[in-house]
Amino acid sequence: MATKTEATVEEKLRALYDLQLIDSRVDEIRNVRGELPLEVEDLEDEVLGLKTRMDKLKTDLETINYEIGAKKNLIDEAKTLIKKYAEQQKNVRNSREFNSLTKEVEFQELEIQLAEKNIKEFKAQIDQKKEVIASTKERLSERESHLKHKKGELNAILAETEKEEKALLKKSEEYQSQIEERLVKAYNRIRNNVKNGLAVVPIERGASGGSFFTIPPQVQVEIASRKKIISDEHSGRILVDPVLAEEEQEKMQKLFSKL
Repeated sequence: MATKTEATVEEKLRALYDLQLIDSRVDEIRNVRGELPLEVEDLEDEVLGLKTRMDKLKTDLETINYEIGAKKNLIDEAKTLIKKYAEQQKNVRNSREFNSLTKEVEFQELEIQLAEKNIKEFKAQIDQKKEVIASTKERLSERESHLKHKKGELNAILAETEKEEKALLKKSEEYQSQIEERLVKAYNRIRNNVKNGLAVVPIERGASGGSFFTIPPQVQVEIASRKKIISDEHSGRILVDPVLAEEEQEKMQKLFSKL
C-alpha cells in the first residue's frame, strides 16, 4: 500500500497563505455587515421595551379608571346615606339622636369631598399618562420604522453575502484539515492576536506586510527559498515571498469568482 507523502515546506506555505486569503475574504464580508446586526438587536430590544412600557401605561389607565368608578360608587352610597339620615332626623325622639345623625351626615359629606378630590387627582393622572402614552407611541412608531429600515439593509447584505460566506467557511475548514494541526494552531493563535486577522503575510518593499520593520536581506533570501517556515520577529506573522503570494492570490480569485 502506498504511503502518504509528507507535504513540502512550500506546499505548507501555499496552503497556509490560501487559508489566510479565504479567512480574510470572510472578514471582508463580515466587515461589510459591520455593526448592523448589533444595531438591529439594539433596536429590537428598544422596541420591545417601548411596547412593554405602553402595556404598563395602559394597565395603569385601566387601574385609575377602576379607582374613579369605585370613588363614584362611594359618592352615590354616601348620598344615599345622607338622604336616609335626613329622613331619620325627622323622626328622632331626642337631641342626642339628632346630633348623632348630624355627625353621620357630616361624615358622609366629608367622604364625598374626599372622593371628589381623589377623582380630580385621578383625572389629572389620566391626562399625564395619556401624554406619556402619546409620546411613547410616537417614539415606538419611529423606532419600528427605523428597525424595519435596518432589517432591510441587513437582509439585503445577507442575501448578497450569506451564500458566499458559508461556502468560504466550508473551504476554510477543508484547508485547515489539510494542514498539520500544529501549524493550524499557530495560525489561529497569531490571527487572534493581531487586529486585522492577518497571520500569514507576504514581504512588501522589504518589510513584513502591513509592518514598517525591514526584514534583513539574508532572511528575505531564506523566505524566497521556501525551505522553512519563517516568522516576523516583531509581529510573529508567518512570512511568504511576493511571488508565491501573487500566484496564490490569482488562484484564490478564480475560486472566489465561482462561489
